[in-house]
Amino acid sequence: MTHRVFNFNPGPGTLPEEALAEAREALLDYKGTGMGVMELSHRSKPYEEIHFGLINGIKELLGAGDDWEVLLLQGGASLQFSMVPMNLMTGGRAAYVITGEWAQRAAKEAKRHGTVEVAATTEAEKFRRVPRAEEVKVEPGVDYLHFTTNNTIYGTQFHHEPPTGGAPLVADMSSDFLSRPVALDRYAAIYAGAQKNLGPAGATVAMLRKDLLARAKGDLPTMLSYRTHADAKSLYNTPPCWAIYISFLCCQWLQRQGGLAGIGERNERKARLLYDALDETGFYRPTAERESRSQMNVTFRLADETQEERFAKEATAAGLVGLKGHRAVGGLRASIYNAMPVAGVEALVAFLGDFERRAG
Repeated sequence: MTHRVFNFNPGPGTLPEEALAEAREALLDYKGTGMGVMELSHRSKPYEEIHFGLINGIKELLGAGDDWEVLLLQGGASLQFSMVPMNLMTGGRAAYVITGEWAQRAAKEAKRHGTVEVAATTEAEKFRRVPRAEEVKVEPGVDYLHFTTNNTIYGTQFHHEPPTGGAPLVADMSSDFLSRPVALDRYAAIYAGAQKNLGPAGATVAMLRKDLLARAKGDLPTMLSYRTHADAKSLYNTPPCWAIYISFLCCQWLQRQGGLAGIGERNERKARLLYDALDETGFYRPTAERESRSQMNVTFRLADETQEERFAKEATAAGLVGLKGHRAVGGLRASIYNAMPVAGVEALVAFLGDFERRAG
């Protein structure tokens, strides 16, 4: 018997059981090849079906046309913090919206390659919210405006794209990629690690509008150039085949959920269910301001913070794992990515009520 818990960890996140079950069968013999997926040559037809299936699946989900390039890379968002300015900071200036630790890290890396101008920040408010549109100031002539769409540590999320002042918009979508419909025409580049909403750790997606890609720097180290990977269709070197395969299965699963409209509706319902339970009494206190609350990472405290360690321990014993908050801020956090079933959130809501009755 397989024992499955509800995984509320911030990443790697839970994966669809349908995808895991199919992958289990392909581990030893993929479609009669006599080899497992991890043994397939990345130059073979069976693997190419997986590779281009994922690329085309991502484009289909987002409604991306031929004017977009989808790259399958490695190194996570952390490598993209460097690759974005190396490739796209052609004029030596870029604007960054600072909404948490990952946005700070992105800006820090960009400073190695040019001038970083802070378009907006909510650091003075301990990142409890994202900036309002009128607070975002983008100076003319910057190469791009960069922002982080969802902030895993602080539990905040942009629900509208920030104004760019005409600059190309670049987004780190690592923790809400493919979790809801996106106004793709507002963006010039998007990147995301797969390990929260799309698949396992090891694969990174970078999407660039081809007109922006054409302006990218060409005198870069081979593996750090977007042009290298675009020209080679993300097959310049051996890609992370297994991570791409699982992501391909998850992409197919997303399509069966009704695409981004369907999964977006379900994610909104899960978040509303959980926030309603947290708001019901004064025993729990969500930490993000209401208009900035994330649908992916729900951060909260107990009125009596000394009870939080007990809460996390008892939740784990009840099969609700990964609820401890990030070490930088403490508290509690429930990550409810795409593959978290509604039943998992319902189980957490039931536990919230039970714990309050016993400890309140």
